[in-house]
Amino acid sequence: MPVELSRRFRFEAAHRLPTLPAEHKCHRLHGHSFEVEVGVAGEVDPVSGWFVDYKQITETVKPLVEALDHRYLNEIEGLDNPTSENVAAWLWQRLGGRLPGLAWIAISETPRSRCVYRGGAVSSVGGGCDDL
Repeated sequence: MPVELSRRFRFEAAHRLPTLPAEHKCHRLHGHSFEVEVGVAGEVDPVSGWFVDYKQITETVKPLVEALDHRYLNEIEGLDNPTSENVAAWLWQRLGGRLPGLAWIAISETPRSRCVYRGGAVSSVGGGCDDL
């Protein structure tokens, strides 16, 4: 039986988007209450009755989220331009191979904006800066 599971995490962080024009509000330093949702997909084990334990997802993802929490994202190696898309890809690169069935990562900077990364394809809904 194929299933898809997800687990949500939150972190607070500041960033700026240095590649934008100086007059763009997201070029300036600002912060967000980020929400990260990690999705895994696979077949349910007929013996255990589940695909993966949520605890395994938490134990794998939590250290990465803690590395971002209450930080200036631009100072983290690999995040000098910390767009939602780049934060999602950064997490994917560090989770790949460590989390069975990793299917997607969603990043929300605000309640009305979300970026979903599927290891090569990125889709965004709404711009985080539109909600500041």
